[in-house]
Amino acid sequence: MEQLGFEGMPRRLYSCTPTRLTTWLDCPRRYRMSYLDRPVPQKGPPWAHNSLGASVHNALAAWWRLPLPRRTIDAAGALLAQGWINEGYPDDASSARYRDWARRMVEAYVSGLDPADEPAGVERTVATRTDLIAVSGRIDRLDARPAPGGGTELAVVDYKTGRHVLTTDAARSSLALALYAIAASRVLRRDCRRVELHHLPTGQVFGWEHTEESLARHLRRAEDVAAECAVADERMRAPLPPREYDEVFPPRPEPGCGWCDYLRHCPEGQAAAIQRRPWDGLAELG
Repeated sequence: MEQLGFEGMPRRLYSCTPTRLTTWLDCPRRYRMSYLDRPVPQKGPPWAHNSLGASVHNALAAWWRLPLPRRTIDAAGALLAQGWINEGYPDDASSARYRDWARRMVEAYVSGLDPADEPAGVERTVATRTDLIAVSGRIDRLDARPAPGGGTELAVVDYKTGRHVLTTDAARSSLALALYAIAASRVLRRDCRRVELHHLPTGQVFGWEHTEESLARHLRRAEDVAAECAVADERMRAPLPPREYDEVFPPRPEPGCGWCDYLRHCPEGQAAAIQRRPWDGLAELG
């Protein structure tokens, strides 16, 4: 039976992560397969670029957790090698080449860091809520930097290892980075308006300084997307007959569907996709 509602009772908050919201925006069918289908449909093979990215993220997080005297360039490279994820590569020789490349990349990156400049958080989970949503996520690194008026303010740092060069607009428009900044500010009770994408392959930093207004716009957008997700989730739990799945969770086929983990379950995506091998997302090595 339906639970009766009472006037004045608060609405149940929609719990989400930035990834959940952006998955809905990208493709409602993939959203359904990722978050609602039970059992979860079988994914395709692992992607080598995801393995590389996870290896780099893990090494950098572990480096910051070392005692200060051990935070050396060599230690960063050793952590990368020790934690290397060997999935998605065409063969062991290719994996070894990318491991050595990633090791040099991590070493070059930490050579520009001050080991004594302790971050406010590493792989830090932050969360916040509004009247409509409860959102949480994990930040690669949260820096504490001098504020213009004295004291410190926070900056969100997100590591990127992809082959495509980023832009400042990518930092400005990122819903995830904005939500991380809002949540970090509320959890640590310090201003957080700066968000940065650190592109390790090129050593470039793409940053954006948000205002209270721009952060509020991102938060309103997140609430709007969450409202759509909540309606779809409720319809799925009704339960929704499979014949009506596409009415509520339509596919959005495009050439980029070749990167989707659930491509094997999506005829429309298969028809539109540029076919990708598990290692096609890696940067080309000279």
